[in-house]
Amino acid sequence: MSENKDHADVKIHPPVLTFIFIILAYVANWFVTIEFVSSASWVKYFGLGLAIVGLLLPFIAIREFIKARTTVNPHGSVTNIISSGIYRYTRNPIYLGFVFMLIGFLLFSNSLWGLILSPVLVICFNELVIKHEEAYLEKKVWGTIHQL
Repeated sequence: MSENKDHADVKIHPPVLTFIFIILAYVANWFVTIEFVSSASWVKYFGLGLAIVGLLLPFIAIREFIKARTTVNPHGSVTNIISSGIYRYTRNPIYLGFVFMLIGFLLFSNSLWGLILSPVLVICFNELVIKHEEAYLEKKVWGTIHQL
């Protein structure tokens, strides 16, 4: 029996994936320390700034979801596609914020592991989350258009 799901078939929740990568980066740094420049305090402050921007981006994006009265949950049913606010500039500001957090927290800790693992996190977001969300949204939009 085929179940007709009205949500993206996301493989892992993005905050969980991000948390895994942050922990992985700190564990990797524990085994193999790769520092930027131990005396460069600007790197620490840049990392802190990047982490703060990374924390703010999801909140700015979530505000757009609330205004559009749709769900931010990747396993929820979408009622609107957002193209206003921060979504005019990036399709995935929440995931961009998560990548900034990974890089920023680790730079703040004087570790390059955030930079090293960030491309892998982007690939994981794309393969485990974004592809599934975009496929769902495409079906949702085309289904709505065909119903008209």
